[in-house]
Amino acid sequence: MSPGFEILIRIGGAAAVFTAMALWEWRLPRRQLTAGRRPRWPGNLGILALDIVAVRLLVPTSAVGVALLAGARGWGLFNLLGLPSAVALVAGVIALDLVIYGQHVVFHHVPWLWRFHRMHHADLDIDVTTGVRFHPVEILLSLAIKMVAVVALGVPAAAVLIFEVLLNATSMFNHSNVALPPRLEPVVRWLVVTPQMHQVHHSVVRAETDSNFGFNLPWWDRLFGTYRAAPAAGDDGVQIGLPIFREVAELRISRLLTQPFRNDAQGD
Repeated sequence: MSPGFEILIRIGGAAAVFTAMALWEWRLPRRQLTAGRRPRWPGNLGILALDIVAVRLLVPTSAVGVALLAGARGWGLFNLLGLPSAVALVAGVIALDLVIYGQHVVFHHVPWLWRFHRMHHADLDIDVTTGVRFHPVEILLSLAIKMVAVVALGVPAAAVLIFEVLLNATSMFNHSNVALPPRLEPVVRWLVVTPQMHQVHHSVVRAETDSNFGFNLPWWDRLFGTYRAAPAAGDDGVQIGLPIFREVAELRISRLLTQPFRNDAQGD
């Protein structure tokens, strides 16, 4: 698998999902935005651009590249067990999703990690751009965790690529300001994290913020007791964001980058 092919698949898939979700929430928004797109999108998309540059400059290879190396050297649990390719592919995608769920929980409960992750939660609205708004330090830490998991498990390169594409797509989908049909949504949230399910995680109420950690598969929250069906204030009444960083000025990229380094008692 060439680096060019991997990049083409990832960028093409992300661009297609972003465009689809942006058009959907523009035509059929689920809730009225508090701050709106104009003050938020430049900062959110600017952070995405910085994340891409940081990864390309500071990390010499991707998680797919690490998977190719592990496969060639026979490293990792799946290679030691000699799992059939199809089994290793499915198991690899599911295992990486569990790793990301666990990482998400840890980032909420370890204070210095929360300082970086809380920038994602400080958005005053939740829409497709929130799904790509992560501090560059968090992105680099997440990539390092993912690489360690890939080597330890021996996840096939194809499974890593599928997982990366799914994770990007579902992050944009479940952060988007759209609503599934009422009869369909309860069924879909058994298969994938839906926007209504994930908005609980972006509630200003900390007990609700510390729930529904899944990005892709919704099973882990139910299995580990972190699932909440709906916010206490209801889908229409939930307030998005954090008690801190609520000024519109905090939406500027310069302010977003410095949020982890500012001492705010309510944010710790």
